[in-house]
Amino acid sequence: MAVSAKVSGPDFSKGVSEEILKDDESLLGHIGDEPVLLVRHEGDYFAVGAKCSHYGGPLEAGIVTGDKVMCPWHHSCFDLRTGEALKAPALSPIPAWHVEVRDNKVYVTDKKNPVVAPRKGTETQQYVIVGAGAAGTAAAVMLRRKGFLGSITLIGEDKELPYDRPNLSKDFLAGNAPEEWIPLFTEDFYKQNRIRLELGVKVEKIDSHRNSVFISNGKSLKFDRCLIATGGTPRKPRIPGIDKGHVYLLRTLKDSRRIIARTSWASRVVIIGAGFIGLEVAASLRLRGMEVHVVAPEEMPLMNVVGVHVGSYLKKLHEQHGVKFHLGHGIKEIRDRSVVLDNKQSIDADFVVVGAGIQPNTELAEQAGCFTDNGILVNEYLETSMPGIFAAGDIARWPDPRSQRPIRVEHWEVAERQGQVAALNMMGDKVRFQDVPFFWTTHYGLTLCYIGHSERFDRMDVLGDMEQVDFAVAYYEDQRIAALLTVGRDQENLKVEEALSHLDDEKVHEILAEYEHRFERIQSSSGFMEPSP
Repeated sequence: MAVSAKVSGPDFSKGVSEEILKDDESLLGHIGDEPVLLVRHEGDYFAVGAKCSHYGGPLEAGIVTGDKVMCPWHHSCFDLRTGEALKAPALSPIPAWHVEVRDNKVYVTDKKNPVVAPRKGTETQQYVIVGAGAAGTAAAVMLRRKGFLGSITLIGEDKELPYDRPNLSKDFLAGNAPEEWIPLFTEDFYKQNRIRLELGVKVEKIDSHRNSVFISNGKSLKFDRCLIATGGTPRKPRIPGIDKGHVYLLRTLKDSRRIIARTSWASRVVIIGAGFIGLEVAASLRLRGMEVHVVAPEEMPLMNVVGVHVGSYLKKLHEQHGVKFHLGHGIKEIRDRSVVLDNKQSIDADFVVVGAGIQPNTELAEQAGCFTDNGILVNEYLETSMPGIFAAGDIARWPDPRSQRPIRVEHWEVAERQGQVAALNMMGDKVRFQDVPFFWTTHYGLTLCYIGHSERFDRMDVLGDMEQVDFAVAYYEDQRIAALLTVGRDQENLKVEEALSHLDDEKVHEILAEYEHRFERIQSSSGFMEPSP
């Protein structure tokens, strides 16, 4: 078999020295034309595919922790023994190979056959998942991967197959990703895995007493377990003209398509909101050659989320690419071909995009009797106050072991990982959700990775060189590192995730200290801003 030009390193089928790796080290090589990662852990050797099944991230640039390997790009996690995708955003496994040690050499031999152990006693169980977004889809896939044998019904209001929502404001909107990349799985995948899809319909009621779900198409479904993963609805500011036809929200694939269609002739856009969605849309539309104006009441983009340093860095980055900011202002009126600011300034606009956050869709949960408070309240197993009903994703508010308070996080990866953990607990596994929140955001090819969660940081340490696009920002709450943002520092981000997941603040400090000689401490700030409400 011809070896692809894309593979590199040794041919593991011919063997490599047993001493080539120390514990928890990895080596990139290949078998035929497939890139393979060879890993040593506790004296044993493992071989898995070298590319993440999510976006193809290079696993050799990630970290090995225990008997798993983590992707540097978006923190997917894989089992070194089986290749199983343990944590989202990867939902599919990577290949795994058998490894033999002979005559002081390590040989990678034949590929392992994936084995799914049937979950006995689940044959007659009926699970209903309300919401076909990140959490719902991840839950359905995890149920099958963990051997659930009963029926799974995935219900969604969107007519489209479940898709990769982060791409809607990033590469797809920018024109760099074809639409065939957007679905998470093909229709055949759901058929082969016996996941029944009910799309383009609305759940009208969840009857927790009769364990039934009633759908707008007249169907009713009995359930033994139910997962509510209804996500959120984009907020629509109360602005005169907000309901005009050229004003777009961005939540669905249809929304993104409509904006793209508008760019075929339009040249000027006003974006309401300087949060992550607003800025990602701004970057994507600039890449399409649009004149972009961003209007927001804040004095700096994302200041309450990432602080003044990163906020000003992103503002400068966008300005360098031609975005015009109107910060500290609101919109008084949206007209047919312009918007009027609260200072009476008029900005010409062929259309408007609103990025003002989302409102969690808790109505069904409330009607079913679940306790809510800025989201659906769940315990550490993601079960609601109604036994047998679970919640995951943007609507779930769970007890965070690090901050010691309930939190709700609107991140794609958090939603998928919660869906995976909820699936396990629906089957009775009793797995606590303790994953550390993570998100990434991309602007003009620059990716910022944020691990942890902080709603009220009182101090920041900025390490590195922002001008050289190589820096990290640590966010503190009462002397505790609550979150870390990095640019160009994927491994530090991964290691901090592992330390935070074990509540090991001392280890977090050690990780940052280990790399501090590479970082020039450029500023330590405190008391420069009011904490988030």
